Amino acid sequence: MSTHRQDPLAQVSDFDIRLLRIFRSVVECGGFSAAESALGIGRSAISQQMSDLEQRLGLRLCQRGRAGFALTEEGREVYHSALQLLGALESFRTEVNGLHRHLRGELNIGLTDNLVSLPHMRITHALSRLKEQGPDVRINIRMIPPSEVEQGVLDGRLHVGVVPQAGALSGLEYQPLYGERSLLYCAVGHPLFYADDAQLDDERLNGQDAIAPTFRLPSEIQAHYQALHCTASASDREGMAFLILTGRYIGYLPDHYAAFWVRQGRLRALKPATRFYDLSLASVTRKGRRPHLVLESFLEALAATT
Repeated sequence: MSTHRQDPLAQVSDFDIRLLRIFRSVVECGGFSAAESALGIGRSAISQQMSDLEQRLGLRLCQRGRAGFALTEEGREVYHSALQLLGALESFRTEVNGLHRHLRGELNIGLTDNLVSLPHMRITHALSRLKEQGPDVRINIRMIPPSEVEQGVLDGRLHVGVVPQAGALSGLEYQPLYGERSLLYCAVGHPLFYADDAQLDDERLNGQDAIAPTFRLPSEIQAHYQALHCTASASDREGMAFLILTGRYIGYLPDHYAAFWVRQGRLRALKPATRFYDLSLASVTRKGRRPHLVLESFLEALAATT
């Protein structure tokens, strides 16, 4: 009846790798005593570790005693195999660390329109850092309404989005980024453009043709639109700007976005001390998403910007 000898290293554990590192140092130092300073442990501890390794392998690796240190034939074979194994582990570590330093892949990001004129520039700075980290990363930006951004993140078409924060949707995570202020504007040609603010009572303002957004907003902000006589709608802020610039409507726009036309004398804010609202913008990602190094690097860069 034949017997099958069990493989002494059916699985290589962290403990085995540690012992092999010590064995390599002992061989390269030429003995236990010389390896003490290199390993930072005493001779007796090294001797015990070598005995543990020999027991694990079922082989005699070296001769030690008054005649000095010498590898056995099996010890030389194990030493060369250990060099291959430890070298492969080091190559693996270097390559994985290299993935962090040299990112590859894509970042699909969906943005609410007209964020580029925000003075904070956090998104711009984070994209710059991402490209510096990973020159080969492909960045794909979609400028779409907030509802489409959230749906794109939910169904996986987008890795991340930036939207006005109007209550969390199930399955999404939101991280506040910054806030923006929106004022009530009219354009040249509108009857209120040259009116004195003191003459603009609520009844007169609320009677003007106005624009309502079709994207989600917090209830306290929706109240600002409910007070107006909304006879038009727009899915994004650029659409609202188009209608306001006709000179036929009034409507709310972010002040940073409207500033260009204000400087040109084409837009003016109506009663800015009282007719305004503040909106928080947030990054949005999917809950329970799979690990994605490019996305995580972008989110880290976004959190680091101020």
